[in-house]
Amino acid sequence: MRAIVVREFGGRAEVTEMPTPEAGPGTLQIQLDAAGVNPFDKRLIDGFLDGKLPHEFPMIPGVDGAGVISSVGAGIEDFGVGDRVVGKFLIPPVGHGTFAEYIVVPATSIIAKVPDSVTSIQAAALPTAGITALDLVHAAQLAAGQRVLVVGASGGVGSYLVQLAALAGAHVIATARPDDTDRMIRLGAAEVVDYGRIPVGDSPTREQSSPLSVADSVRMSTPGGVDVLFDLVSDPAGFGANAALVRDGGAAYTTVGSAGGADLKGRGIRGGDFESSGGAPELRELLRDVGNGDLVVPIDATPPLEGAPDVIGASGARGKTVLVI
Repeated sequence: MRAIVVREFGGRAEVTEMPTPEAGPGTLQIQLDAAGVNPFDKRLIDGFLDGKLPHEFPMIPGVDGAGVISSVGAGIEDFGVGDRVVGKFLIPPVGHGTFAEYIVVPATSIIAKVPDSVTSIQAAALPTAGITALDLVHAAQLAAGQRVLVVGASGGVGSYLVQLAALAGAHVIATARPDDTDRMIRLGAAEVVDYGRIPVGDSPTREQSSPLSVADSVRMSTPGGVDVLFDLVSDPAGFGANAALVRDGGAAYTTVGSAGGADLKGRGIRGGDFESSGGAPELRELLRDVGNGDLVVPIDATPPLEGAPDVIGASGARGKTVLVI
């Protein structure tokens, strides 16, 4: 089968032929149609889990994938050949991922059947980013009328977060580049903050001519602060400054491990460093939302499998990149 592999930690991804894995007892063979690309893929290649999980080389990266079950091992009753499925697959030994034509996974994996109204490309863009966004919304216990700031709203997680927070009835403030403002509004943002520009007005002073921080920009438009912060991109200093916008008793979450120096507990703020723990139930919920039109899957690019080396670790995506297999 065709696959994308790396031959060592930090190695360059390449296209090659690999043996097609066969289903055994309790496992499913999936012929993949599409694979979602995530920032985690680059971290995996660079050895993020070295020493934490066993690895095998040549290593096939990729966690998210959608396709059709092509073979079923003994002892499985809930899935059958021909079922369209999608999943989030990180199964030791690491190295048998979704950037390939076939994958074999335990039937107990984070996996769900795909409704007819959802395409494989849409489904493959859901698991990691969508589940993370849904977990954040659940953790924050969003309520209608709350003011929610999403920092880093343009990417995969952010694009889902804007929508899910708006569906919960929140007033969403999204940070994004000026040329992404219209898309953020369509996804449900009530306000879009471009923190690199100065509000239009009289001639700025020399001091005002420098770019504004996220916190400064939001403080100008929302002097009363926000109830919830979802920060998907900031370093510890940036997260601390953004968390200062959160009203006492609110919630502030970072998905990039930046909460260490922020004073949250002293102000009764819930949150901090966040790791998603959602599974198949959350994935099924997302698929229902997409199928009934409540959730838009934000697809930015759909390169072929052979294009994986150029998009793994790339920055600046507006939504999700999905490899078409």
